[in-house]
Amino acid sequence: MTWIAVTLLAFALGVVAQARLRSPVANPTLIATLAVAAVLLALRIPYDTYLRDVTPLQNVLGPAVVALAVPLYRLRSLLARQWRALVIGGLAGTLAGVAVDAGLAHALNLSDDAQRSLLTAPATSPVALQLAGLTGAPPALAATLAVLSGLLGALILPPVLSALGVRHPLARGIALGAVSHGIGTARAREEGELTGAASSIGMGLAALTVTVVVAVLSRG
Repeated sequence: MTWIAVTLLAFALGVVAQARLRSPVANPTLIATLAVAAVLLALRIPYDTYLRDVTPLQNVLGPAVVALAVPLYRLRSLLARQWRALVIGGLAGTLAGVAVDAGLAHALNLSDDAQRSLLTAPATSPVALQLAGLTGAPPALAATLAVLSGLLGALILPPVLSALGVRHPLARGIALGAVSHGIGTARAREEGELTGAASSIGMGLAALTVTVVVAVLSRG
Protein backbone atom coordinates (compact mmCIF):
# COMPACT_ATOMS: atom_id res chain seq x y z
CA MET A 1 0.00 0.00 0.00
CA THR A 2 2.98 2.30 0.45
CA TRP A 3 3.52 2.79 -3.25
CA ILE A 4 -0.18 3.29 -3.90
CA ALA A 5 -0.08 6.16 -1.41
CA VAL A 6 3.07 7.57 -3.01
CA THR A 7 1.51 7.36 -6.48
CA LEU A 8 -1.74 9.03 -5.43
CA LEU A 9 0.16 11.75 -3.56
CA ALA A 10 2.36 12.41 -6.59
CA PHE A 11 -0.72 12.70 -8.83
CA ALA A 12 -2.42 15.03 -6.33
CA LEU A 13 0.65 17.26 -6.40
CA GLY A 14 0.42 17.27 -10.18
CA VAL A 15 -3.24 18.33 -10.06
CA VAL A 16 -2.38 21.19 -7.70
CA ALA A 17 0.53 22.27 -9.93
CA GLN A 18 -1.72 22.24 -13.01
CA ALA A 19 -4.39 24.32 -11.26
CA ARG A 20 -1.85 26.93 -10.15
CA LEU A 21 0.46 27.11 -13.17
CA ARG A 22 -2.14 26.72 -15.97
CA SER A 23 0.59 25.37 -18.22
CA PRO A 24 0.45 22.32 -20.55
CA VAL A 25 3.78 21.23 -19.08
CA ALA A 26 2.14 20.94 -15.66
CA ASN A 27 0.46 17.69 -16.65
CA PRO A 28 -0.56 15.68 -13.54
CA THR A 29 0.35 12.35 -15.16
CA LEU A 30 3.76 13.63 -16.24
CA ILE A 31 4.49 15.14 -12.83
CA ALA A 32 3.37 11.97 -11.03
CA THR A 33 5.44 9.75 -13.35
CA LEU A 34 8.60 11.81 -12.88
CA ALA A 35 8.10 12.09 -9.10
CA VAL A 36 7.52 8.35 -8.60
CA ALA A 37 10.44 7.47 -10.89
CA ALA A 38 12.72 9.81 -8.92
CA VAL A 39 11.68 8.19 -5.62
CA LEU A 40 12.20 4.67 -7.02
CA LEU A 41 15.66 5.57 -8.31
CA ALA A 42 16.65 7.36 -5.11
CA LEU A 43 15.62 4.41 -2.92
CA ARG A 44 16.86 1.80 -5.45
CA ILE A 45 13.45 0.11 -5.49
CA PRO A 46 13.05 -2.41 -8.36
CA TYR A 47 10.24 -1.58 -10.77
CA ASP A 48 8.77 -5.08 -10.30
CA THR A 49 8.35 -4.39 -6.59
CA TYR A 50 6.54 -1.13 -7.33
CA LEU A 51 4.38 -2.82 -9.97
CA ARG A 52 3.24 -5.54 -7.56
CA ASP A 53 2.31 -2.98 -4.91
CA VAL A 54 0.17 -0.86 -7.24
CA THR A 55 -1.75 -3.79 -8.75
CA PRO A 56 -5.08 -2.52 -7.25
CA LEU A 57 -4.58 0.75 -9.12
CA GLN A 58 -3.96 -1.14 -12.35
CA ASN A 59 -7.20 -3.05 -11.83
CA VAL A 60 -9.24 0.17 -11.92
CA LEU A 61 -7.47 1.36 -15.08
CA GLY A 62 -9.83 -0.60 -17.31
CA PRO A 63 -13.06 0.91 -15.90
CA ALA A 64 -11.43 4.36 -16.01
CA VAL A 65 -10.66 3.93 -19.72
CA VAL A 66 -14.22 2.75 -20.37
CA ALA A 67 -15.52 5.89 -18.63
CA LEU A 68 -13.82 7.96 -21.32
CA ALA A 69 -16.44 6.59 -23.72
CA VAL A 70 -19.36 8.27 -21.91
CA PRO A 71 -19.23 11.39 -24.17
CA LEU A 72 -19.53 9.05 -27.16
CA TYR A 73 -23.03 8.11 -26.04
CA ARG A 74 -24.07 11.69 -25.36
CA LEU A 75 -22.86 12.89 -28.75
CA ARG A 76 -23.62 9.75 -30.74
CA SER A 77 -25.89 11.46 -33.30
CA LEU A 78 -23.33 14.13 -34.20
CA LEU A 79 -20.45 11.65 -34.28
CA ALA A 80 -22.44 9.25 -36.45
CA ARG A 81 -22.83 11.97 -39.10
CA GLN A 82 -19.05 12.45 -39.20
CA TRP A 83 -18.03 8.79 -39.01
CA ARG A 84 -16.16 8.75 -42.33
CA ALA A 85 -13.87 11.65 -41.41
CA LEU A 86 -13.33 10.22 -37.93
CA VAL A 87 -12.44 6.73 -39.14
CA ILE A 88 -10.13 7.97 -41.91
CA GLY A 89 -8.47 10.48 -39.58
CA GLY A 90 -8.01 7.94 -36.80
CA LEU A 91 -6.58 5.24 -39.04
CA ALA A 92 -4.26 7.67 -40.85
CA GLY A 93 -3.02 9.18 -37.59
CA THR A 94 -2.32 5.82 -36.00
CA LEU A 95 -0.56 4.37 -39.04
CA ALA A 96 1.57 7.52 -39.28
CA GLY A 97 2.45 7.17 -35.60
CA VAL A 98 3.45 3.52 -36.02
CA ALA A 99 5.54 4.36 -39.10
CA VAL A 100 7.33 7.25 -37.36
CA ASP A 101 8.05 5.17 -34.24
CA ALA A 102 9.35 2.24 -36.29
CA GLY A 103 11.36 4.48 -38.62
CA LEU A 104 12.99 6.50 -35.85
CA ALA A 105 13.81 3.37 -33.84
CA HIS A 106 15.52 1.86 -36.90
CA ALA A 107 17.30 5.11 -37.81
CA LEU A 108 18.61 5.52 -34.26
CA ASN A 109 19.71 1.89 -34.21
CA LEU A 110 17.86 1.16 -30.99
CA SER A 111 17.90 -2.31 -29.48
CA ASP A 112 15.56 -4.99 -30.81
CA ASP A 113 13.55 -4.83 -27.57
CA ALA A 114 13.07 -1.08 -27.94
CA GLN A 115 12.08 -1.39 -31.61
CA ARG A 116 9.51 -4.07 -30.83
CA SER A 117 8.19 -2.06 -27.89
CA LEU A 118 7.83 1.15 -29.93
CA LEU A 119 5.70 -0.71 -32.46
CA THR A 120 2.81 -0.73 -29.96
CA ALA A 121 3.47 2.71 -28.43
CA PRO A 122 0.48 4.41 -30.17
CA ALA A 123 -1.88 1.96 -28.40
CA THR A 124 -2.90 2.41 -24.80
CA SER A 125 -0.67 0.67 -22.24
CA PRO A 126 -3.07 -2.24 -21.42
CA VAL A 127 -3.19 -3.08 -25.15
CA ALA A 128 0.60 -2.73 -25.46
CA LEU A 129 0.98 -5.14 -22.54
CA GLN A 130 -1.24 -7.73 -24.21
CA LEU A 131 0.51 -7.36 -27.57
CA ALA A 132 3.97 -7.77 -26.03
CA GLY A 133 3.45 -11.52 -26.21
CA LEU A 134 3.11 -11.28 -30.00
CA THR A 135 5.92 -8.78 -30.64
CA GLY A 136 8.36 -10.42 -28.22
CA ALA A 137 8.92 -7.09 -26.46
CA PRO A 138 9.48 -6.92 -22.69
CA PRO A 139 6.00 -6.13 -21.27
CA ALA A 140 7.28 -3.50 -18.82
CA LEU A 141 9.18 -1.67 -21.58
CA ALA A 142 6.20 -1.84 -23.98
CA ALA A 143 3.87 -0.39 -21.33
CA THR A 144 6.40 2.28 -20.32
CA LEU A 145 6.93 3.46 -23.89
CA ALA A 146 3.18 3.54 -24.47
CA VAL A 147 2.76 5.79 -21.43
CA LEU A 148 5.66 8.02 -22.55
CA SER A 149 4.15 8.23 -26.02
CA GLY A 150 0.87 9.37 -24.49
CA LEU A 151 2.58 11.93 -22.30
CA LEU A 152 4.62 13.42 -25.14
CA GLY A 153 1.59 13.50 -27.42
CA ALA A 154 -0.56 15.23 -24.80
CA LEU A 155 2.16 17.83 -24.23
CA ILE A 156 3.37 18.51 -27.76
CA LEU A 157 0.40 17.87 -30.04
CA PRO A 158 -2.08 20.57 -28.85
CA PRO A 159 0.30 23.52 -29.47
CA VAL A 160 1.45 21.95 -32.76
CA LEU A 161 -2.16 21.62 -33.94
CA SER A 162 -2.82 25.24 -32.93
CA ALA A 163 0.28 26.40 -34.82
CA LEU A 164 -0.94 24.52 -37.90
CA GLY A 165 -4.32 26.21 -37.65
CA VAL A 166 -6.25 23.06 -36.70
CA ARG A 167 -9.16 24.45 -34.66
CA HIS A 168 -12.03 22.02 -35.28
CA PRO A 169 -12.73 20.00 -32.12
CA LEU A 170 -13.25 16.75 -34.03
CA ALA A 171 -9.92 17.10 -35.85
CA ARG A 172 -8.05 17.98 -32.66
CA GLY A 173 -9.69 15.17 -30.73
CA ILE A 174 -9.11 12.41 -33.27
CA ALA A 175 -5.45 13.43 -33.60
CA LEU A 176 -4.89 13.36 -29.85
CA GLY A 177 -6.58 10.01 -29.40
CA ALA A 178 -4.83 8.38 -32.34
CA VAL A 179 -1.32 9.03 -31.04
CA SER A 180 -1.61 9.57 -27.29
CA HIS A 181 -4.56 7.33 -26.26
CA GLY A 182 -5.93 7.74 -22.71
CA ILE A 183 -3.58 10.50 -21.60
CA GLY A 184 -4.29 12.46 -24.77
CA THR A 185 -8.01 11.88 -24.32
CA ALA A 186 -7.85 13.28 -20.80
CA ARG A 187 -6.07 16.33 -22.27
CA ALA A 188 -8.66 16.56 -25.07
CA ARG A 189 -11.52 16.63 -22.56
CA GLU A 190 -10.01 19.83 -21.14
CA GLU A 191 -10.77 21.45 -24.51
CA GLY A 192 -14.39 20.33 -24.51
CA GLU A 193 -16.74 17.35 -24.55
CA LEU A 194 -16.75 17.07 -28.36
CA THR A 195 -12.95 17.05 -28.54
CA GLY A 196 -12.88 14.42 -25.80
CA ALA A 197 -15.43 12.25 -27.58
CA ALA A 198 -13.48 12.38 -30.85
CA SER A 199 -10.32 11.51 -28.94
CA SER A 200 -12.04 8.46 -27.42
CA ILE A 201 -12.82 7.27 -30.94
CA GLY A 202 -9.21 7.89 -31.97
CA MET A 203 -7.97 5.91 -28.97
CA GLY A 204 -10.18 2.95 -29.85
CA LEU A 205 -9.17 3.03 -33.51
CA ALA A 206 -5.50 3.19 -32.49
CA ALA A 207 -5.86 0.09 -30.32
CA LEU A 208 -7.60 -1.76 -33.15
CA THR A 209 -5.16 -0.60 -35.84
CA VAL A 210 -2.04 -1.43 -33.83
CA THR A 211 -3.46 -4.86 -32.99
CA VAL A 212 -4.11 -5.59 -36.69
CA VAL A 213 -0.63 -4.36 -37.69
CA VAL A 214 1.05 -6.52 -35.03
CA ALA A 215 -1.07 -9.54 -35.99
CA VAL A 216 -0.13 -9.16 -39.67
CA LEU A 217 3.56 -8.68 -38.94
CA SER A 218 3.67 -11.61 -36.49
CA ARG A 219 2.20 -13.90 -39.14
CA GLY A 220 4.84 -12.80 -41.63
